[in-house]
Amino acid sequence: MSKRNLILLIMVLVVIVAGAFVFFYFYQPEEQTIDDTEGTNFFANFLPFGKSKTATPSDTTTPADISGFEPAPEEEMQNVSLKKVSSFPVAGYGTYMKERYKEVSGEEDNLTPPAKGDSGGLTEFVPMLRYVDKATGNIYQTFADKIDERKFSSSVIPRVYEAFFGNEGESVIMRYLKTDNRTIETFVGALPKEFLGSDSVGTNEIKGSFLPENISDISVSPDTSKIFYLFDVGDGALGITLVPQTNARVQVFDSPFTEWLSSWPNNKMITITTKPSANVLGYMYAIDPDKKDFNKILGGINGLTTLTSPNGRIVLYSNNNLSLSVFNRDTGNSNLLGVKTLPEKCVWGGSASDIIYCAVPRFIEQAQYPDSWYQGEISFSDEIWKIDVKSGNTTMIADPVLVENGEEIDGIKLNLDGGQNYLFFVNKKDSYLWELQLK
Repeated sequence: MSKRNLILLIMVLVVIVAGAFVFFYFYQPEEQTIDDTEGTNFFANFLPFGKSKTATPSDTTTPADISGFEPAPEEEMQNVSLKKVSSFPVAGYGTYMKERYKEVSGEEDNLTPPAKGDSGGLTEFVPMLRYVDKATGNIYQTFADKIDERKFSSSVIPRVYEAFFGNEGESVIMRYLKTDNRTIETFVGALPKEFLGSDSVGTNEIKGSFLPENISDISVSPDTSKIFYLFDVGDGALGITLVPQTNARVQVFDSPFTEWLSSWPNNKMITITTKPSANVLGYMYAIDPDKKDFNKILGGINGLTTLTSPNGRIVLYSNNNLSLSVFNRDTGNSNLLGVKTLPEKCVWGGSASDIIYCAVPRFIEQAQYPDSWYQGEISFSDEIWKIDVKSGNTTMIADPVLVENGEEIDGIKLNLDGGQNYLFFVNKKDSYLWELQLK
């Protein structure tokens, strides 16, 4: 090969290599990962949305970005009073104040009995818990300050999956599937009254009646005297308020859309939110049960879930990446709280409070939310946080893994006693009831 041809060959090779470098450096398409799998959980078949396929990264993200936040020392977390209340999975629970005799020493035997309605003297009012055994429908109870689980009723309703208490613990609502595994039954029962000093014998019978079949959603009023339920009629849905003690019913809502979740934050306001899915825009409305009007509060948010404050002014909500925000109805402004969790894992601190308590995941896997969590494909390991939504101050008050006899908890159904001395919640992993002492 001549020297001239060799030089030309080298020049051609240099041009080819340079061209390949430019192509791969500047024009290489971005890699895309598409998740072609769908949830195989049984309950996925009952969800209205969440069937579309989207790109799903495989990494994890931290749940919060609180500037300056420092968790409490591990030694302090170990001293937190966190206890498992139930000895079995529960379908639901309720809390109310109950009068009992004080424990007194022999030197105080001559104390004068208290006047009627007075909590002083020989008696005191303390938080009481009642809860329903998921397997049998039997009701159990215990005082919050002294866990002593005792059976209250013997009426058997197998496989109860949801339960509520009303009328200060004197009525119960149980929801379960009939033997065809398709029809939803809703039973409303009255509980026998207990008298001061009497001991629960565990043989009480529950008498009541059934609501219409296939009620899609139900919520209890703040004073626990009424319930609101939704059920399908034709291609639409009706919303009914019911007073269990009198069986008085009033229709307060109707809609051509059937997929709603309800909540009852105060006597003048029932909220309904479209059932959430990662790929579907969600909307929230408010119903005035007296005027029977219907007003939009929030909308156009993918994966929208909500929890309204007891005074109705602030809406806690999250989207499909679980970013927790608050919407002020007075100003129309929204603010991020810097925490990633769902409103279903939170509870408001009181009627005029800016405080919320939330179960906040340590880590959140990338997935379609809230679908993957609802369907049981994703489970969280939570810490318990106290958040001031006005100031933005955030405090982690408990890490269930670090306390004595603790374990991983995916907290749901959070509630407080009347004095806000205890925070109660259910572990979604196994449906056991827990309590955290706050004061």
